[in-house]
Amino acid sequence: MSFNIQPTLENDQILLAPLQPADYNALYAVAADPAIWAQHPQNDRWKEDVFRDFFDTAIKSHGAFKIIDKTTGEIAGSTRYYEFDPAQSTIHIGYTFYATKYWGTGFNKSVKKLMLDYAFQFVNNVGFHVGAYNFRSQIAVTRLGALKVAEVDMAYPDQPNRHNFVYNLPKNDYLL
Repeated sequence: MSFNIQPTLENDQILLAPLQPADYNALYAVAADPAIWAQHPQNDRWKEDVFRDFFDTAIKSHGAFKIIDKTTGEIAGSTRYYEFDPAQSTIHIGYTFYATKYWGTGFNKSVKKLMLDYAFQFVNNVGFHVGAYNFRSQIAVTRLGALKVAEVDMAYPDQPNRHNFVYNLPKNDYLL
């Protein structure tokens, strides 16, 4: 089996399906909530023009997913694989967001389990970039077993670089 950066993954609760251009309106309906982006380095992503750039980049990445709640059929958010490096046996998971009604429900843990179980069939390490003030996401990745290994300044469209933490999760430390 060879690695596909944009497979369809699912369990009883969640369907991760490749993000398509036709998903824009449904996904923006989720992303238009400013609360989702309050701790994010690009905290104006709820604005349609800013989200449009994010969405277009997600489509071009060929690694982005819409997250579907199978109990309702609704799009709950989005996530993606990125920076796949077979030589280093690494990939990153990120650009993840959810409608606020999914916060604190275990939904993120379930999505990450699908993604990590798949990725660890092909790589030995998964990385995460998390904004320095995105405390919710920092807690979430450490609950997976990831450790903070570096700090970097990352570019965001039409904004100055933002400080991010880099987390690494080796396959042997994966907790789910």
